[in-house]
Amino acid sequence: MNWQAIYESRKCSAKDAVGLIKSGDRVVLAHCLGEPPALIQAMVDNAEAYEGVEVMHMLSFGSGAYSRKEYKNNFRYNGLFTSANTRLSIEEGYGDFTPVFFHEIPGYFKRGIIPIDVFMVQVTPPDKHGFCNTGIVADYTMQGIESAKLVLAQVNDRLPVTYGDTTVHVSKIDRFVEVSEPIMEIFPVEPDETAKKIAEYCVDLIDDGSTLQIGIGAVPDAIVKGLSCKKDLGIHSELITDAVLDLYETGAITNQAKSMDKGKMVVTFFIGTKRLYDFADYNRVLELRTVDYVNHPATVARCSNLVSINAGLEVDFMGQVVSDSIKTRQYSGVGGQVDFVRGASMTLDGKGKSIISMTSTAKKKDGTLISKIVPYIGHGAAVTTSRCDVDIIVTEYGAAKLKGKTLKQRARALIGIAHPSFRDELAEEFEKRFNAKF
Repeated sequence: MNWQAIYESRKCSAKDAVGLIKSGDRVVLAHCLGEPPALIQAMVDNAEAYEGVEVMHMLSFGSGAYSRKEYKNNFRYNGLFTSANTRLSIEEGYGDFTPVFFHEIPGYFKRGIIPIDVFMVQVTPPDKHGFCNTGIVADYTMQGIESAKLVLAQVNDRLPVTYGDTTVHVSKIDRFVEVSEPIMEIFPVEPDETAKKIAEYCVDLIDDGSTLQIGIGAVPDAIVKGLSCKKDLGIHSELITDAVLDLYETGAITNQAKSMDKGKMVVTFFIGTKRLYDFADYNRVLELRTVDYVNHPATVARCSNLVSINAGLEVDFMGQVVSDSIKTRQYSGVGGQVDFVRGASMTLDGKGKSIISMTSTAKKKDGTLISKIVPYIGHGAAVTTSRCDVDIIVTEYGAAKLKGKTLKQRARALIGIAHPSFRDELAEEFEKRFNAKF
């Protein structure tokens, strides 16, 4: 049977496709903007047909409707990451969370540690050879397609066609649902003065010719804007946004000083606006590779002059970084932070750096400020980056380099970059904690 016949025989409506999901199945969604909105909505609309369907994914910008309390008997959300659209289910106990390093997820699927009954993904229409493209994601999506018992795909002609680990033959997909719709756009956040100040300290730590891993948000965007004065930068990153495109267009990013994948921006997924999606379409400068390649510490270690920049929510006197929980509340997930922190520490050229950036304070619901630099992490919080892994912490008050420092030296350095309003209090806690003068 030729590919056209396979494709035509497997086309159906969204309702018919999700009708193949059975009670008790584990349904894994493609990551981030690779998730298929039409199929997810059809699954939620069909909720009464299910009991105990587990829905699993990492970052999502969709509605997360399956995680709502009214569907708790139909669906059980199990996050590999979580965000505003799903975290309430975990807090209230009818959802769950599975800790995992991002680079390990494809291996979990392959080895059956996390077996998949149904995988749902968004793809381009097939090309003349019968290959669809996953467009915006490679990450765990490709292994999800390989490992699932049943693969359901929304065919969307709005997806860009990208190079790398993004092609899948129609024979690998069990049902095709043709729904054309715009890809969700994630617009940049305008950095405030605090974010700009943090960015200044981070930019000072980045040399010409560095290979960068940068996340998403106001601070990363401010850092990228500040790098326009640099030369021959390269990208080997979990993701990129429009901010990186801006920097590429200034000529600061050439990818020519990279020790591997020279001339290419290598990522495992991307998030942005139509401008970025149009840039990615059939563009060999950008290459999407699976996350077990991009994020694997052994791969990161081969990158020359690697600088990894991630975010933190809290850091204690020992340098333990909490980035994915607030006390007992699961706020997000580990993602690729530790992948790149560890890879940077193992770089073969010995020039790797990992930066954890954060504002010095956070605002409580009642408007009062609290320090993010603390003597002890919050009760029930999970350590994301350990004290042995941590390298540099940056706030709007400076950079604290922690590697090779004693506990007392670390605490003094961190207090030095805390908000001035909390330094005296932290100094008192230092003296209690270490039985020594600050």
